[in-house]
Amino acid sequence: MTPELRQLRYFVAVADETSFTRAAAGLHIAQQSLSQQITVLERALGTRLFDRDPRGTRLTAVGELFLPEARAVLARADEAVATLGRALRGEIGTARLAFLTTTANYLLPPILRAVRERYPGLTVTTAEAPIAELVDGLREGRFDLAFTRPPLVDDLATRTLLTEEVCAVLPADHPLADRTSLKLADLADEPWVLTPRGSWEPWHRGYDTDFAAAGYTPRVVQRATTVQGLLGLVAAGVGVTRLTRSSHSLRRTGVAFVPLTGDLARTELAWLPGHDNPAIPVITELAVELAATTDLTEAG
Repeated sequence: MTPELRQLRYFVAVADETSFTRAAAGLHIAQQSLSQQITVLERALGTRLFDRDPRGTRLTAVGELFLPEARAVLARADEAVATLGRALRGEIGTARLAFLTTTANYLLPPILRAVRERYPGLTVTTAEAPIAELVDGLREGRFDLAFTRPPLVDDLATRTLLTEEVCAVLPADHPLADRTSLKLADLADEPWVLTPRGSWEPWHRGYDTDFAAAGYTPRVVQRATTVQGLLGLVAAGVGVTRLTRSSHSLRRTGVAFVPLTGDLARTELAWLPGHDNPAIPVITELAVELAATTDLTEAG
């Protein structure tokens, strides 16, 4: 028969107090119950652990040998409970984080550094993913969290980390490149390079609305699947595009970023409600805290 943890705790208490009376008082149980449990333990082990006589209670030779082992078992049990508590609080474990390319350079480094410093037992694995794969990964449980632009879907929860300017991205030698700001309507006659409509339809419906409000449908001359591809096309003079200011970190030559008046974009943390990884609220609150005290568009 394997001793119960409760019996081991009783045994250690009696050994420490060298008295059933004092041990029972410290354990807040009746002395008779304590004596019965020690007797049950001794019978299970097949040996006496204590000598009891009018002079007091003392460990037998076997009891002396058993005491450090009992302490070790109890310490390990306490450690296991403490570890479980840390895991339930999201302080240790693993979180799978997806991110859009446009958030990687400036957002990932400071937040991952903060996680490592505050929660060294929490491992964050990362994966770059386009928006459609990112959303599917959250829905299917392959990702726990994601840094993304607003996915514009109803089944994911989001928390805004920062808001930044959206810019017209022009070839560096474009006549409008030295302007301090532009309106979307100012680019009505320009050739455009955009992502494929199928890359994420909710975003493109939003683009359609913005262009319609500016009074035109853009003349799209070429499409690219990545931000780096769009920037390369702009630098080559193929057309203009529209990106967040932080995208400038992906290409610093051959292009000019000019703010579009009143045009802002959010960067968000997204997750699937009900997903049970306790690291989700831990990382979310840490990221929100960092975003409130640091310019994350420059921190990477």
